[in-house]
Order: sequence, then structure tokens, then C-alpha cells
Amino acid sequence: MGSHLSPVIADIYMEHFETIALSSSNLKPTCWLRYVDDTFVIWPHGKDTLDLFLSHLNGIHPSIQFTMEVESEESLPFLDVLIQKQPPHSFSYSVYRKPTHTNRYLNTQSHHHPAQLSSVVNTLVSRSIRLSDDNHRPSETNSIRQTLLQNGYHKTQINRSIKKHLNPIPSNKENLQLDQPKIFLPFIKGVTDKISRTLTPLNIKTVFTTHSKLCNLVRSVKDQIPNEDQVSTRYLVPVAQGHT
Repeated sequence: MGSHLSPVIADIYMEHFETIALSSSNLKPTCWLRYVDDTFVIWPHGKDTLDLFLSHLNGIHPSIQFTMEVESEESLPFLDVLIQKQPPHSFSYSVYRKPTHTNRYLNTQSHHHPAQLSSVVNTLVSRSIRLSDDNHRPSETNSIRQTLLQNGYHKTQINRSIKKHLNPIPSNKENLQLDQPKIFLPFIKGVTDKISRTLTPLNIKTVFTTHSKLCNLVRSVKDQIPNEDQVSTRYLVPVAQGHT
């Protein structure tokens, strides 16, 4: 989406859409959870009526069309979570990885600041813990441990991150400095990291960026439109009579 407003407008419209869709349906789902345009639905009325409900959704607006994926072998992926049925009436959940997933992440041999490499470890560990229940958590953390080892990370660093996320220490939000000044610098080992250490006593936070990116090397194939030929875009949102 080009405009920063596009996700907000899309979410507002989808909220309006689902209100109409659910209120106008004779049969309603037991559960309807939506994240942007992905929905997780529990349908207790049988497969035939589920197909009718899908047709009902696709008949509301010609530009809003849904596809459907039903559970297979008592499990169904939704976003990054694999949800599985557990008898008699409960669910278990774990991290979902697509069949094409390669377990390749930012390698420790890449020219990046250590803080950026640490964020890879912390992000993956946090994800494996938050998106898995108690029964799946040991296998998920072990899977992440092996994946990070394959990408060159040290076992000590990985285990430290797992321990920290399994036993979080409550943070003191009163000490947060929201107005702390920041400076953005391209990471050059031996240069900008020394600058960062010099700025730290001055209460200036250094944010490191990557200066060698593929987008800087590959030229855009799109024709450039001169500034004088560019037209400002305005959105017109029709509102039904009697609504504000």
C-alpha cells in the first residue's frame, strides 16, 4: 500500500464489512476473529452451509472476495499459528512454518552491528514462546535453537535469550526515556560503533542502519514521472444517508 492511511482505511472498511456480513446472515459462526483481511472462523452448522456462508460473504461487494481453507487432520494454520483440535473441546497451538520455509536468517558473518544480530535471536525466541502452548514450547525452543546454530549464532547467546524470555523480569516503565535523542548512522565496524560509545554518556541513543542494500544496487525499472506532471490524490468515501 502506497499511502500511510491505506491500512487504516482498509481496517475501518473491513470492520464495516464484517458488521454487515454477520448481521445479515441467517446462520452465524460461533467464532469470528479477524486480523486485517484474514479471518479465523468456527462454523458449527456443517460443510454445506459453510459454502453458502462463503457465497454470502462474496456477494456483499464485488471487490471484496474471500477464499477459504478448512481444517485438515484436525489442524488449521492461521497467520503464524498452527491450531490443532484437542479432545474433548479444546485447542493447542504452535508456530506455523510454511512448507517452503528454509530456516535461513541473518547470518552472524554478515556485516551488521551486534545489536542487530542479537535482535534476530530475541525475536525468534520470543516468537517461539509466545506462539506455542506449554506442551509445544519445549520442542519449539529446541527447533529455534538448532536453527540459530545453523546460522552461526553461539549456543550461550541462544540459551541466555531463551532463559530471559521464559523468566521475564518486570520492567520499570517509570525509567523509560521516551524523549531520548537519537542519531541514525550507517554501521561501519570500528568506526560508528566507537561513535556510539562516545555518545552514550551524553544520553544520545545510536540507531545503526545498513548502508549496503540490494535496493541501492538494483535500478528501478519504473519510468519516473516529472514533478510537474504528478497529481495529488484525494479519496472520496461515500456515506449512506443518515450515517455519519
